[in-house]
Order: sequence, then C-alpha cells, then structure tokens
Amino acid sequence: MKDNKKNVKNDPMEDITRSFVEIWQNNTSMFHDLMSQSQQMMASSLDAMQNTDPMNVTPAFESAARMMAGDPMKLMQASQELWKEHLVLMQQMMLKSEASLEDAFQHKHDRRFKHDDWSNNPLFDYIRRSYLLTSSRLVEIMTSVEGIDEDDKKKIVFHSQLLADAFSPSNFLLTNPEAIRTMIETGGQSIMKGMQNLQRDLDPKTSQLSIMMSDPDAFTLGENIATTPGKVVYQNDLVQLIQYEPTTAKVYQRPLVIAPPWINKYYILDLQPKNSFIAWAVAQGYTVFVISWVNPDAKLGEKTFEDYMQEGILDVLDAVEAATGEPEVSMIGYCIGGTLLSATLAYMAAKGDDRIKAATFFASQADFSEAGDLKLFTDEAQVDNLERMMEKKGYLEGSSMATTFNLLRANDLIWSFYVDNYLLGKDPMKFDLLYWNADSTRMPKETHLFYLREMYINNNLAKPGGISLKGVPIDLSRITIPVYLQAAKEDHIAPYPSVFKSTGLYSGPVRFLLAGSGHIAGVINPPVAGKYNHWINEDEPKDLDEWLDGAEEFAGSWWNDWDRWLAPLSGKKVAKRIPGAGKLDVIESAPGSYVTIKS
Repeated sequence: MKDNKKNVKNDPMEDITRSFVEIWQNNTSMFHDLMSQSQQMMASSLDAMQNTDPMNVTPAFESAARMMAGDPMKLMQASQELWKEHLVLMQQMMLKSEASLEDAFQHKHDRRFKHDDWSNNPLFDYIRRSYLLTSSRLVEIMTSVEGIDEDDKKKIVFHSQLLADAFSPSNFLLTNPEAIRTMIETGGQSIMKGMQNLQRDLDPKTSQLSIMMSDPDAFTLGENIATTPGKVVYQNDLVQLIQYEPTTAKVYQRPLVIAPPWINKYYILDLQPKNSFIAWAVAQGYTVFVISWVNPDAKLGEKTFEDYMQEGILDVLDAVEAATGEPEVSMIGYCIGGTLLSATLAYMAAKGDDRIKAATFFASQADFSEAGDLKLFTDEAQVDNLERMMEKKGYLEGSSMATTFNLLRANDLIWSFYVDNYLLGKDPMKFDLLYWNADSTRMPKETHLFYLREMYINNNLAKPGGISLKGVPIDLSRITIPVYLQAAKEDHIAPYPSVFKSTGLYSGPVRFLLAGSGHIAGVINPPVAGKYNHWINEDEPKDLDEWLDGAEEFAGSWWNDWDRWLAPLSGKKVAKRIPGAGKLDVIESAPGSYVTIKS
C-alpha cells in the first residue's frame, strides 16, 4: 500500500484511468444517485432564471463584436500571433528551456497553481502555461477593441477576465492534479463528498448556489465572536446602539461613535479579542459606541436614506448625550457608513449643528467618479433590474450584494472555495472573517436605489446641492472639522484614488493615510499582528501622484497613528462611564438582538 502511494506521487498520471474505473465501479450506485439529484437541482436553477443578462453585459459585447467584425485583419493577426506563441510554448516544453523555469517562478504567486505538480509534472505544467497564455491574450484582445464607449470597454474587459478565470484548468477535476491525487488517495471519497457539498450549497427552494466559505457552527455571537463586553442602551426601527464597558479608570471626555456599513454586520470591528478594533479603542481610553444596524425585512423596505441619517446618526447622537451627559463626540464611518456620515455632517453644518468635532473615514467614498469595478454593476439597466427584483419583497437579498463583492475577487472568493468544496471535498474552514462575510444583510429598497443612483450613477454627493436631505441641499465643503481619511492599496470596493478625492471635498484639515492590503484587512489590522505597512505624507499635497511620490512608509498597523491624531481632539480625561449609569437604561447585553437576525 505504501509503495502504491509512492508511485502515484512520482507519476500521478500513470494510473489515473484505472483508478477512475475502479472508483466508479466501487461506488456506482452512490455516484448515480448524487449525479441525478445534482442534475435535477441544476435544471431547476436554470428554469428559475428569469433574466438572462442581469448584469447588462450583452450590449457591450455586441458593440465589441461589431467593431471586431469591421476589422477582421486585426482579429486574424491576433489569432496568428497566439498560434505562434503556442508553437513556441510547445518547443520550450519539449526542450525544458530556461524560459519554462522562469515562467514557473513568475506564476508561483498565483494561488490557483500553488501545488507542485503544476510546475513539476510536464503535462500539468503545459496545461497551466497554455491556459495562462490563452487567457491573457483573450483579455488583451478585448482590451484593444477600439471605437466603443469607455464604460462598455471596462465592462467587456472585466467580464472577459471573469470568463477566463472560470475556465482555469484548476476548476476542473480532470485538469487539476491536486484533485486527481486526492481522488485516487481517498478512493473517490473526495469526489462523493464534493458532490454532497454541492447539494448542500444548492438551495432547492431558491435555485441558487451559495458556496459555503466557513463552518456555520464554528462561531456563536457573544460567545466566541463579537465578545467585547457592552450593553445595548438605545434602539429604534433601524439601529441598536451598543455602549462598551470601559477598561481604563479614566476616559476621554468626548465619546467615540462608530457607524459601520449596513451592507454588512458591525462585528467586523469586533471579531475576536486579538483583532477587535472596538476592544482596542476601548483600551486606549475611548468611550466607544457602535451602531448595530437592523437586518431589514419587508416592513422596512420604504426606509429612505434620510431615515438612515435621522435614525442612524442624528437620533443616536441624542442617545449618546443622554447616556453620557456629553453633547460633543467624535465619529467613525466605515464604507457606506462613512458615505452616510459625510452627507450627515454636511446636513448638520447647514443646520448649525456642531456636535461632531472630528470624523474618521475607513475605506469610505464621497466622490464616486473613480469608484472602481463596482461601477460596472451599477449602470441604469442593472439598477432598474434590481428595482424590479426588490419590488415584491421591499428589499434586496443579502446574497445578491455578497455575490457582487465576491465577483470583484472571483479567484479568491469564489473559485478557491469551489475547488476546495467540490473538487477536493473539504470541510469549510473555521475562520472568523469568513464567518462574518457569510453573515450577509438585506438592503431596503428605497435606501439602496437612492444610494446606487445618486452616488454611483450620478455622483451627486460630490456636487454642491447635488442631493437634498430633509429639504436641505448637501454641500460637503461646509464640513470644516478635522477629518482622518484611511484607504487601502488593494481595496476593490473603495479604491484609494476614489477615497483620496475626498481630500478636495472637505474644507477643514484632512489627514490621508494609505494602508496595506484591502477593504477589510486594510482596516482590521491590530498593532500586535505586525502585518502590512502604511504610508503617510505629512505635506498633504492635493495631487494623488504627488502624495504617493512623497509618502513615507511605516511598518505595521496604522491604528496608533490614528490614535495619536484623535486623542488631542477628544478632550480631557474624565471618570469612566458605565453603560446604564446615565439617563438610558440597559436593554440587553452586547452584541444585541439586531445583529443575530439572519438573512
């Protein structure tokens, strides 16, 4: 038995055919049942698809096809060049040239091909290199199409890359050496487990595939995730307000209020003690409040962006004053929570309300002119389609937004889990961040449509008077308080060039900081982790290229820099505040009940 495994390891293709036959013969009945059930579920899924082009891709590709048809010589030349490159590739493989070794080294960073067989086995090395060559040329050809609208070109390139990623040989059993090895070594059990996983993830009621990324039973809110001690001291239709218990004898006079995104649940800021921003901020001496948004149902579908401003920030400020006796606060807005905070600050400035004395924005946009690939999902046709989807229930299913975000990083957030779950038959991981990522939230119809049309399509928040809230024209230049802008280098949701544009919108002092990593890890990066770096330009130029050229790199987390910025703006130290000791009674313990509502 030991020798057989050794032979498989040395030459994984030697007994593949025989192994397939043996595995099939030994498990014929189970394979037949699993395949029959899976086919029925997939057929049901296809029948349920009412809109064959929900992302409005067809018009863009039709334009590209017309342009390419008008210049057949260019397409023919590209085909000839691709054929020549494949001939060179075959020669390199036969000669085992240095170019082959160099290519293998260059693609080691591609996690799809991290298994040694992708480089060491000649067959899989050729499959890998042939795919990378063809897929890159496909995207290059689509990028070079001329005479079409720039937005259409971006959409074509993005979806061409999605198509190329989908056809990666790593996504198919017969061309994935790790899947083949695992199948042989487990006697086919990995494939049977993978098909069972597929049935588990394909919902027969909704006909949607929801790839399980994390073990849903690995975490329990309030027990091993979202555990920072605190109390819910206020609630309304849209929010529960959590006040956290102090861990220092003295605290800053001005409380710190956090408005997380309602696209996700707040506990991204309080995963576990080792990486909880909330627990860390409490330990620095801040009286921390966090807004826990409700997971809206049909009854809340008519809630507007104005309602989110009133009930989510303005009413919360009243509650914080009642809880602490302190009218002045600092605030943090994360992602769409920051967009709401920007609009609210402008509204408050117009009304002469100066209770917020300093504002921090985590990965948050106010000018959406360079909002990145998410704009590809927010043209008029797609938003109209979303409106029709939301009409019946009054909200957008949480899975819809989750799918959109996952498509921005399809290889990492879709195909890697597809391979693990279905080709390798693995159990889902026990990972706090992935558990949070799967705990999606719904979006109320009116608020979501307003956000997509006014921000992404029309970019009206960045225009003085472009939108009005409660009858007040919104002008971000009215915001004169100190602002801290955090962005992340690899953020696909709020790209740092888009975040940087806010430096030209506010009239007060703005400190811009660029962190390493992306939309989540770029924010949730505790100092003890010693991960990533961050960049600061103390001269604070208004031109991004100039800012980048003059920026100084610092090791590790940016949280301490933010603390040094906010501490002098937070007032003197006063006696610690206990939740429930003010004018607001304790409703329940953190994390509260709103956050436990599942989609």
